[in-house]
Amino acid sequence: MGSSPGTSRSKRAHFLRAALPCFALTVLGSAPAAAQSLTPDLFSPNRGGFASPDTLPTRRTAGVPQAPSDALPTLPDPNADLRKRQQTPARPGQNPISQNPTNQNPTNKVPIYGLPAANGASASGYDSLNRKRQQPKFYPGQPKPKRPVGPGSPVPPATPERTLGPPRIAPPPSETAHKTPVPPAMAGNVPGQPLRRRLKLDEDSFGAVGDYAGSFLIKGGLELSTGYDTNPARLNKPVGSPAYVVAPDLVVASDWERHALVADLRGSFSGYTNNMPATIDGFASPSPVEVDRPDFNGHVDGRIDVNRDLKLTTQLRLRLATDNPGSPNVQAGLQKYPVYATYGTTVGFDQTFNRFQVAAGATVDRTAYTNSKLTDGSTFSNDDRDFNQYGGVGRFSYELKPGLKPFVEIQGDTRVHDQAADRNGFFRDSNGGYAKVGSSFEFSRILTGEVSVGYSARNYVDPRLSQLAGFLTSGSLIWNASGLTTVKFATDTQIAETTIPGSSGVLVHTYAAEVDHDFRRWLTAVGKFTYGTYDYQGQNRNDKTYSFESNLIYKLNRNIWIKGTLRHDILDSNQAGSSSQGTVVMLGVRLQN
Repeated sequence: MGSSPGTSRSKRAHFLRAALPCFALTVLGSAPAAAQSLTPDLFSPNRGGFASPDTLPTRRTAGVPQAPSDALPTLPDPNADLRKRQQTPARPGQNPISQNPTNQNPTNKVPIYGLPAANGASASGYDSLNRKRQQPKFYPGQPKPKRPVGPGSPVPPATPERTLGPPRIAPPPSETAHKTPVPPAMAGNVPGQPLRRRLKLDEDSFGAVGDYAGSFLIKGGLELSTGYDTNPARLNKPVGSPAYVVAPDLVVASDWERHALVADLRGSFSGYTNNMPATIDGFASPSPVEVDRPDFNGHVDGRIDVNRDLKLTTQLRLRLATDNPGSPNVQAGLQKYPVYATYGTTVGFDQTFNRFQVAAGATVDRTAYTNSKLTDGSTFSNDDRDFNQYGGVGRFSYELKPGLKPFVEIQGDTRVHDQAADRNGFFRDSNGGYAKVGSSFEFSRILTGEVSVGYSARNYVDPRLSQLAGFLTSGSLIWNASGLTTVKFATDTQIAETTIPGSSGVLVHTYAAEVDHDFRRWLTAVGKFTYGTYDYQGQNRNDKTYSFESNLIYKLNRNIWIKGTLRHDILDSNQAGSSSQGTVVMLGVRLQN
């Protein structure tokens, strides 16, 4: 079937519409065609390589001078690099042109544009040619820096140039003027030198250094002082006397990785040049004629580390002293004070279960008195005051967090006297003990110590002697108020024996506060206040003591100190004629090593 006449006419109309414009363009563009010639500037990447600068649309118009800055910029010539200009020197008898064929015809030289690949990588940058990187060289012993783990990892800190302390920004000239220079090896400034271990901070720049004997550190000292005491016997009517004190001390400590052994021995002897009266108002004096008093307190502590959590502990102790002046236990008509000695030992263990700790020990002690020498030349036996004590103590503590450890402590003992009845016919064998709760703490070294409260009781065999009981306080606190001021607080409770007829014993509470202040490193002032109560249960006697003491210490060097002391003691008793006061002024020197 043929197409309709309308369709053929439409096709011819479209053909004529396209052919007529093409014919018109052919007639108008009658100029001859030519191909572009191949020139060296055809593929040139420089600006103006395809057109002359005179024919550019951006050229300067006539009448306007062209500035030098209008010149077209050109890329740097790679041949201008000094490294490219270095050529191999010609050998003897050789033509320099024949040595480098490219120099024979400069037009045949292949141009090099830009810089070679990885030209600026040096030894640390990115190298696109993947060449072997030169490794840095370190000195022997120099710590090698660790490479970062990956993107986002922190950069390791740089090694400080000064290893002996924080860097100083601008030290004053006086620090180094007229001083011997320190070698770099001692100053820690040698590159690659291993870091030196920091020395322990010396808290007391004028303290004793001590000497080593094998693995033991030994520190010793001796105090010699003299002065005046307005009432050395603590009589109701004071009688003064010049006084002198000799006080040696010795500390020996082991320096072992495991186990420990420490000995702390301290003693003193207080002498008086004047004697006290033998009688007062026609009666025997309540104080001895010779009031010289020795005093010694020493203990040796040992520890055996079985393993990390189990330790065996032991202690040997010795206390040598006399009754306190003004005490009712002092006999009337004495020539001098009788001396007593308390010595014993403790053997125990210390076991740690993670945060829970158990410490227990068995104790054995003996107290013995020398015979009393009377003013008439006779002696009086004090065997009824001698006794043995057997007991044990246990402490259970739990570390709630670092620096805070609550505990519970329980103690019990039995006292057996050498003589069943004392000089007044009382049977003083007894059983007693105490229980207390408290905590040891350490808050950023500003406040450290231990505080506990509890209850103490003692029952006697003799039914005529009532139970000796009372509230118990014990503790020791150290508060570093500042770098120059230290405050100390201590409290203690003791149950002591007595010879007063009908009295079970004496319950002693002692409270002490001390403030140390350093005006300079070599000048220290010490203020101390002590308050004590003596409760003689069964006799309705109560004594109170007050002591105010101040010391001024001038430290010449580590071995010689000068010390001045002023102390005022008050004894306030509810018994008539038993109160007393006394003031002591002393000046002395301390020798230590």
